[in-house]
Amino acid sequence: MVKLRIGALPDDKPVKVTAELPASVHRDLVAYAEAVARENGQRIDPAKLIAPMLARFMATDRGFAKARRTGHSPTAAGAEG
Repeated sequence: MVKLRIGALPDDKPVKVTAELPASVHRDLVAYAEAVARENGQRIDPAKLIAPMLARFMATDRGFAKARRTGHSPTAAGAEG
């Protein structure tokens, strides 16, 4: 069985955000939600995966973490690595 990076989703008070996704990203998001359902037996709305995916991305972005520690905003060039 494949180990997915996104597991059970915490029940947290949401903030409403509206965004447009490219069709290919939406298809992948739907496929990921289906994989979560197969692995955890938990059907989930694909849109509910966006927040934990973004959180995981930001948590593992070393440039962003360094900028937060030093109190500086990451620049476009510095945030990529």
